[in-house]
Amino acid sequence: MAISRRKFTLEFRVEAAHRVIDTGRSIKTVASELSIEESTLSRWVRDERRRMEASDSQGGAPLTPAERAELIRLRRELAELQKDNAFLGKAAAYFAAKPPKQKDSR
Repeated sequence: MAISRRKFTLEFRVEAAHRVIDTGRSIKTVASELSIEESTLSRWVRDERRRMEASDSQGGAPLTPAERAELIRLRRELAELQKDNAFLGKAAAYFAAKPPKQKDSR
């Protein structure tokens, strides 16, 4: 029987990495709080630090925690609106393909 792997969203990985980066707490402590492997969190922290360094080298300042929270909220909202838009497009196509029946006026 295969063990299913846990999947983490990008938001969760970034937030977990910033718990280490912003607060200066150890990877071991944060990993145990979040019930994830230290090696996994270590990789996320390394990746986030690289992303932050790349952002700095391109002249962009790293996001503040408030900006990061706003970005995450906006991404969620965008995903929800895209789902709604896709649904409405399908509904419009359905109703366009099936015109309403005409009533007989005799």
